[in-house]
Amino acid sequence: MEKAYRIKKNRDFQLIYRKGKSVANRQFVIYMRENPECDHFRLGISVSKKLGNAVVRNRIKRSIRECFKVHKHNLHSKDIIVIARFPANKMSVNEIQKSLEHVLKIARLFNKKI
Repeated sequence: MEKAYRIKKNRDFQLIYRKGKSVANRQFVIYMRENPECDHFRLGISVSKKLGNAVVRNRIKRSIRECFKVHKHNLHSKDIIVIARFPANKMSVNEIQKSLEHVLKIARLFNKKI
């Protein structure tokens, strides 16, 4: 994912946690906040060490990034943080994508029907 689509700074994460809204399902929590300065979404990913070793955590992060890459043009321009919960460590890439699509629909982050 390009640099412009990433949230990396702790200050940005903390602002979204404090001022944003959250939506969750069993596998993921999504925090979102309007970003008037940006004309596209920005993504931050948080995967705890409790979910597994580095290999497992990186696989989860790659799967999340892939889902957002697929839906890149269908998402509203907001700052989004995705937090993986425990069941995500046992899921395949397709299951992660379906679960993320589900929570994104609940959060109403899609521009059009998916």
